[in-house]
Amino acid sequence: MPEIKKLHKNITIKGHVQGVGFRYTARTMAVSLGIKGFVKNTYDGNVYIEAEGTGIQLTHFIEWCKKGPGYSDVKEVIVENSADLKEYRFFDIRH
Repeated sequence: MPEIKKLHKNITIKGHVQGVGFRYTARTMAVSLGIKGFVKNTYDGNVYIEAEGTGIQLTHFIEWCKKGPGYSDVKEVIVENSADLKEYRFFDIRH
């Protein structure tokens, strides 16, 4: 059985994404998809995520990020590919 390649993505979500439960909902979604990494608020009002998983897992997660939880208003999602896997063991909320 071939090894499934894991990818690392740096994701920045812009819009009304703080104070609406974005980090907690993102963690729930990531865990349900088997994605590892972390989510945090940034000082400029955005949400920043580092996520590791398979291409399919990350595609589903990024599609969710474009919508976010109910009270959010996502204006832009910037996804950057990273060559370096950090081998996260969990998906954490960072403060």
